[in-house]
Amino acid sequence: MGRGVPELVLELNGRTWTLDPSRSYTLGRDPQGDMTIDDARVSWRHATISWNGRSWSIEDHGSTNGTYLHGQRIQQVELAAGSTVNLGNATDGPRLAFSGAGVYSGQAAGGAAAPVQPQQAPPQRPQQGPGPQQGWQQPQQPQQPHVPQQQGMAQGPPGPGAGAPAGTPPVYGDRSPTTFHQLALGRVMRIGRALENELVVSDLQVSRHHAEFHATPDGRFEIRDLGSHNGTYVNGQPLSKSGSALIGPNDIVGVGHSTFRLVGDRLEEFVDTGEVSFAARHLTVTVDGGKQILKDVSFGVPEKSLIGVIGPSGSGKSTLLKALTGYRPANQGDVLYDNRNLYKQFAELRQRIGLVPQDDILHKELTVTRALKYAAKLRFPADTTEAERQSRIHEVLAELKLDVHKDKKVTSLSGGQRKRVSVALELLTKPSLIFLDEPTSGLDPGMDRDVMQLLRGLADDGRTVLVVTHSVAELAICDKLLVMAPGGAVAYFGPPDEALNFFGYTSWADVFSAFENYRDYDWSGRWRGSQHYQMYAADIDAVAVQSVHMPPPQQMRPPKPQGWGTQLWTLMRRYVSVIASDKGFMGLMVILPAVLGIVSVVIPSDYGLAPPKPPHKFNSDAGTIMLILVIGMTFSAAANSVRELIKERVIYERERATGLSRSAYLMSKVIVLGVITAIQGVIICGIGFATRDLPAEGLIMPPAVEICLTIIALGFTSMMFGLVISSLVKTSEKTMPLLVMFAIVQVVFTGILFQVYGSPGLEQFAWLMPSRWAIAGAGTTLDLAHLMPPWDQNNPTDLDPLWEHSASQWGINITVLLFLGVICGFAVARLLRRHEPEVMRK
Repeated sequence: MGRGVPELVLELNGRTWTLDPSRSYTLGRDPQGDMTIDDARVSWRHATISWNGRSWSIEDHGSTNGTYLHGQRIQQVELAAGSTVNLGNATDGPRLAFSGAGVYSGQAAGGAAAPVQPQQAPPQRPQQGPGPQQGWQQPQQPQQPHVPQQQGMAQGPPGPGAGAPAGTPPVYGDRSPTTFHQLALGRVMRIGRALENELVVSDLQVSRHHAEFHATPDGRFEIRDLGSHNGTYVNGQPLSKSGSALIGPNDIVGVGHSTFRLVGDRLEEFVDTGEVSFAARHLTVTVDGGKQILKDVSFGVPEKSLIGVIGPSGSGKSTLLKALTGYRPANQGDVLYDNRNLYKQFAELRQRIGLVPQDDILHKELTVTRALKYAAKLRFPADTTEAERQSRIHEVLAELKLDVHKDKKVTSLSGGQRKRVSVALELLTKPSLIFLDEPTSGLDPGMDRDVMQLLRGLADDGRTVLVVTHSVAELAICDKLLVMAPGGAVAYFGPPDEALNFFGYTSWADVFSAFENYRDYDWSGRWRGSQHYQMYAADIDAVAVQSVHMPPPQQMRPPKPQGWGTQLWTLMRRYVSVIASDKGFMGLMVILPAVLGIVSVVIPSDYGLAPPKPPHKFNSDAGTIMLILVIGMTFSAAANSVRELIKERVIYERERATGLSRSAYLMSKVIVLGVITAIQGVIICGIGFATRDLPAEGLIMPPAVEICLTIIALGFTSMMFGLVISSLVKTSEKTMPLLVMFAIVQVVFTGILFQVYGSPGLEQFAWLMPSRWAIAGAGTTLDLAHLMPPWDQNNPTDLDPLWEHSASQWGINITVLLFLGVICGFAVARLLRRHEPEVMRK
């Protein structure tokens, strides 16, 4: 060692190293690193120790769980003899102890292990495949590429074969357990996030007191749920809250990202740290009429892989993505998550899967931090503290380099930055699999590269990433490429740099043109007869799948992370924040009813809404004034809600898959919009009645109050009709024509313009119109039946029965009006089912 360089000795897990200042040392779970640390809290490439010419230092590489010195999280800090650093957790994470040494001799002090030798630099990713071949019918076979082997977890305790009974199913393939726990008869072992548990799981998906293992009097063991929020699973199926089940050596218990198996009186724990294999086996999707839009798709990928999926329009890419994520399970075939059937164990495994749709799953009016805050509140258990959520948010922002943008509104970010925020939202729960649908759509080439490099980094950090894309510029960054042919069949699966040579073309434009020009060609058959199929897909059927019985559909629905009331409160707060951040929308909500109220004022009237003084008998203007007020409230309230569901459809789809309550979501809209509508009703009535005479007395309350309550009830029902429209349409552009049509229809059937009652068919149809009952409610208060001239001058006793001047009729009118709104609520809830993962539908 050079003169003046202080000696530094590192102690970790009972081993010591004398560090060489001429090189740096990488620490993490990567077996190819200098110091492999087999702990789930440590990132794949966690930190680096090096001599910077002045001092020794440790630098964190954006790890998920952080690096800590004296309990404080650090990014980079100088080291000295006596320093202690924890990785992954400030208190009990793997501990690095640093001390001084005497004379550097190139050997570990005290007879310990020798200094770590530098690793060879990893081979460079291939830049360009073999040259193109002419034609496509008989392309030459490419040279056999290197087949990457699936890597297991770093060295640890003996694997399942060392002590597991014969026939014990594999957990995470053939990986060794992360740790062991001894179960003693008569002793209860409680699992949870809180430190007072016997088995502490540092996972925000786990409740503070989640579940417990205990022995039964006959010597068997039982797992009991303690009312956890995200559920306890046995063989992928959730226990009922506070339920229990006997377990044996063939059973697998899931708690958050941890899986447990009983081997004798010992409990083996396997922590899902992200390095999982993933496979699709013979996926076939058939739609009505027997048409197959996905045909026998099979492929498998190792852990830490980035998979690109490309293909022309109509090749089934979106259908494949829905099948792989469980949103729309395939009619035939299996999706394997480390040899576990995703469809049969969706309730548990859906917590390990992240999905970033093509449209942003963000409320663009919120800041980045606030958007992630509400997402964390919805996805983490209700007993998660604010500090725990904030810590996780800061970790994700740091990992994706979004710290500088955390206080910006999402709408002010560039396309690539918004996509990063969408990825950050999914990373909150630490998924092992991340699927992205067209993340580079609409981005320029520079942002395209940035997003793909981001995905490459996510895969390198220990996740499996699958991206569906139309962009072919950055495919070389992927580990594998899946090419879909028209009709939903696989045309190629293998290394991206060999794909063009496989098809025999020089560009992807030529390949896609060939797909279009030769649609009847058996692309899938050509692929299955190739050498690439033998190397990369032929052994997909050899995977032994864990056998699990198919439970009833009601048992497959995952539990909700929070109770109904907690979700409702969070959704209401988020919705209010979204509205409050949009100043233009807030102003419009006040201006629109004010203008409509003023419009009613400009109608000339000698008596307003009051009966005329003798010798005049009728007030013909009263009905016109009420018509304007009623239609104004109808339009204003429906306009509030007509776009609220369609604009959040993608957000709702994703949150529903993570455990969002459909009724809580709908009720949050109803309550917030209901309050807004009520305020608008007061504004319209306040302006409309300010300069008008009213009757001296009402039926139950002052006439102004009675009419205002009628207007507010009309606003509520019209707002619910707006939600029905919003849940029916497929695009926001279709809402405005339907809104105008709805308002015009209300004008016709009020009963003010012409006689509605007494006309068979027409009268009954008018009962479905909110405006009919609103005019009737106001008519009972104003006694419109006698205030307006009768429709039949020869029979003045032929009056509209809904306008009867009585308290009971007023109550009936208001009740029917609100009942129509409730019916609309049930209709909206039913229509929302169409936009949910099939496994979530009741």
